[in-house]
Amino acid sequence: MTDPLDKATSSAPATLGEGCLSRYDPDALSPEDGTDFPDAARLWEAMQQASSLELEAACPESNPETAHQLLQTGSLLFQIGTRSKR
Repeated sequence: MTDPLDKATSSAPATLGEGCLSRYDPDALSPEDGTDFPDAARLWEAMQQASSLELEAACPESNPETAHQLLQTGSLLFQIGTRSKR
């Protein structure tokens, strides 16, 4: 390896599917790929809690259970709020 730029190369993990259905092959992923995130569930819960508190602060007369339902994964409000900006 005489070229110093050779060290900076990487390759993407194997994928399954094509087009919009393309995704990384879970069987081909390993800790070296950075797939281990044991605190993901705790982070997700903290983010949901913060979102619920912000919504309650904006609308103090709202029902906290309604706010929780609006922010659940799969709800229309959640999908709109997490849509990538173009």
